[in-house]
Amino acid sequence: MKVEEPDLSLNYTYADYLKWDLPEMVELIRGKVYKMSPAPTSKHQRISTALMVSIGSFLKKKKCRLFAAPFDVRLPRKGKQNDDITTVVQPDICVICDPTKIDTRGCLGAPDWVIEILSKHTSAKDLNEKFEVYEEAGVKEYWVVHPSEQTVLVYTLSDSGKYEGILKPYVRTDKVQPKTLPGLTIDLTDVFELPEQEDESNYVRL
Repeated sequence: MKVEEPDLSLNYTYADYLKWDLPEMVELIRGKVYKMSPAPTSKHQRISTALMVSIGSFLKKKKCRLFAAPFDVRLPRKGKQNDDITTVVQPDICVICDPTKIDTRGCLGAPDWVIEILSKHTSAKDLNEKFEVYEEAGVKEYWVVHPSEQTVLVYTLSDSGKYEGILKPYVRTDKVQPKTLPGLTIDLTDVFELPEQEDESNYVRL
């Protein structure tokens, strides 16, 4: 049965999320509802596909599994039951190496590696709210890809449970080796096409 659209000013749980039958995808972050951006641009899709191909080829016959949105990742807080979860996100790409976290509904618990590709509508959320919940949940590695600037920010979880980032972003001519998957090298020239003129106002500056 279709449920009335949630009130964006209220807090909700995963139990509420399961009842919704909405015309557009949403994410739940610490109980707050965030509408997903419109359909990804062709550039977003090309970047996502290039990353998926590189990672997927490396993971053949390995235990880690690769997923792309739409794919529910539920991030419980300690002591909370599944239906009491208040954070359900849709990472653009995620890698999960613990098969016990994967179920018919998606992933329960922190993926090992999450990649978010920035867009006009998601930049602030990816760089703030999602950064915080991924860090808190224990996502070991978080990449933020900026299509227009053709850069990648890489954050890895330290022993203190906080993200440590590189001093500067990786650029199109760099090769990046994710700590989550030793042996994998991603050549960013395969991810980003040759630079082209674009309207930089499409992206949120923080």
